[in-house]
Amino acid sequence: MKLTTRQIGSTDLKVPTLGFGGAPLGGLMNAIDPQEAAETLRAGFDFGMTYVDTAPFYGFGRSERLVGDGVRGRDYTVSTKVGRLLKPGHAADPAAMGWPDPLPFHPIYDYSYEGVMRSVEGSFQRLGLDRIDILYVHDIGEVTHGAENTRHFDDLQAGGYRALEELRRAGVIKAIGLGVNEEQACLDALEIGDWDVFLLAGRYTLLEQAPLNGLMKICLDRGMSIVLGGPFNSGILVGGTTWNYDEAPGDVIAKTRALTEVCRTYDVPLAAAALQFPLGHDAVASVIPGLRTRDELAATQTWISHDIPQELWAELKDKGLMAADAPVPLSNPYRAD
Repeated sequence: MKLTTRQIGSTDLKVPTLGFGGAPLGGLMNAIDPQEAAETLRAGFDFGMTYVDTAPFYGFGRSERLVGDGVRGRDYTVSTKVGRLLKPGHAADPAAMGWPDPLPFHPIYDYSYEGVMRSVEGSFQRLGLDRIDILYVHDIGEVTHGAENTRHFDDLQAGGYRALEELRRAGVIKAIGLGVNEEQACLDALEIGDWDVFLLAGRYTLLEQAPLNGLMKICLDRGMSIVLGGPFNSGILVGGTTWNYDEAPGDVIAKTRALTEVCRTYDVPLAAAALQFPLGHDAVASVIPGLRTRDELAATQTWISHDIPQELWAELKDKGLMAADAPVPLSNPYRAD
């Protein structure tokens, strides 16, 4: 028994259907125990979660350092991101950015040609690896930048994309894409380049399927892939109270309760349904929950291997709790290839 794998776009990359999200390894919202985080990554790798995503922004270098140490010498697939450069010196208020215990750096947005090239070089140094497989443009879009997004997107179009394309053509990396929390940023990017994969966090989940007939369909038609981050919508689908990194509003809480009730009828943990649901779509190559402890990892391993009856998905659709035309998994992904 092992995790099934899927191909990234038209590249020769294959990734396990369950990967490892590295934001918590940077201490997202709460400081980490470095030893526990390292053991969690190691145990996940042994389970077959050999695709690990990280970024310079995660703990201002902390996640990349831990990921590099964890996968070095093993058969890994690693993605990291560009769009922020790390400068020496503590940020004014890192906790406000989600990092209460970061390394002594501060991030500067830079989507230019030079910024992308410098970011990649910095990531190679922090990771201590001689290979990065996927590069994502991090947090481009109006959700992050507001009115400033036009300027940043112009930098990406004028130079940043050219840098990514050169790196891909030279074989330095194998695939390029965006790592964002909004569908529109991906749709905009499709107008300026030839991408392999989008890391879309939180927008195609058991709770919300808005991109189904937009971005998801386009990716399927063009032979591109989606890596699905944030399958638990930042906590609400795994027993927490947060949605989209903030307190969940009443309508989201109500829908989550309704989803929970249907899952309970079939003796299926809500988190298991949330983790497996995105993999019903052929465009989704991997789902990458963020993990920081071995207890969280053990729960995730249980959820990914839980058998979910087709009747559960049918009832969710009948009750209007998920899109009627959303494809659903035919079996759990913890199977022999």
